[in-house]
Amino acid sequence: MIDGLIAGRLMGDASRRVDKTGRSYMVARVLARNKADEEHIVNVIAFDDAPCAALLALTDGDAIALSGSLTPKVWTDKQGNTRPSLDMIAAHVLTAYHVSHKQSAIGGAGTEPA
Repeated sequence: MIDGLIAGRLMGDASRRVDKTGRSYMVARVLARNKADEEHIVNVIAFDDAPCAALLALTDGDAIALSGSLTPKVWTDKQGNTRPSLDMIAAHVLTAYHVSHKQSAIGGAGTEPA
């Protein structure tokens, strides 16, 4: 297992699902870019209440940062080319709302605490 932090934009809206035991979870896809400006799709699943609520509040194209455990994978496209992908079990979600909320809690954006 690899602990990781990814940042990107939500692809489509996150969706709530329910497992066989009736426990709900969220799935989402995030489009992230690397240093070479290549796009990578990260398949995200979240089980805990806080990351699920954060994902549910977002819509397609919203900026997002997630931390959790990553599993690298490879898939083959229709032309037979192998492509990398990542699966993430999200433990924490950070959005623009969280940043502005925390900044206002310490006295406003761009101000130093006294």
